[in-house]
Amino acid sequence: MTVRRLLVERMPNEKPVYKRVLLKLSGEALMSERGLSIDPDIVEAIALEIKSVVELGVQIGVVIGGGNIFRGLSASARGMDRVQADYMGMLATVMNGMALQDYLERHNVYTRLQTAIKMEQVAEPYIRRRAVRHLEKGRVVIFAAGTGNPFFTTDTAASLRAIEIEANAVLKGTKVDGVYDADPMTHPNAKKFTTLTYLDIIKRGLKVMDATAVTLCMENQLPIVVFALKTSGNFRRIVLGDPIGTKVL
Repeated sequence: MTVRRLLVERMPNEKPVYKRVLLKLSGEALMSERGLSIDPDIVEAIALEIKSVVELGVQIGVVIGGGNIFRGLSASARGMDRVQADYMGMLATVMNGMALQDYLERHNVYTRLQTAIKMEQVAEPYIRRRAVRHLEKGRVVIFAAGTGNPFFTTDTAASLRAIEIEANAVLKGTKVDGVYDADPMTHPNAKKFTTLTYLDIIKRGLKVMDATAVTLCMENQLPIVVFALKTSGNFRRIVLGDPIGTKVL
């Protein structure tokens, strides 16, 4: 993803189809081919994508994973205590959240970083009513440290926070432009889905979000849109209603 220096002007006829969204990013989305766990150029590009949607008047919450720094499940598989490893993974998400907050504020986007684990020197504790109030004031709220509990993924945290703040959709930015029946990186003939049901995801074992996260969305009728994060302008286009990526209903 290249950094866009020019800001996108809002056209008079542009009307967002969502009032409030939860953007879910993997920690790996911040990594670069240069080997940097947090690449400043990529973080800035993501910040500019978010800013272009903020300028439409859309309220945005963000959940970022921590896999670029530390992945609790992988460490557990190598012998580390699972609970300890998961808490370390939560701390990694806080670092990613701080990086995104820094670049958003460099571009004059007001933000609040809220964490499920108290660390008041660097972030607010997560309080639902406070988070909603920040969103209503036009601030981007970054939710870090997952749910605050081990054994839950940041996908589940994203679904949970989206439901709590009454978001209209979870928008999941990935490396590919939607959900396929096989990995398109290794299977050139993989079929892309434009729409799926929640049960399709669970029954087919498609790697969109984990089963707990998908079930939460299904029970609360919360749409999920999977799209290519690194295609410039995609986030804005989805918010404006363009049929991009894969929609799960």
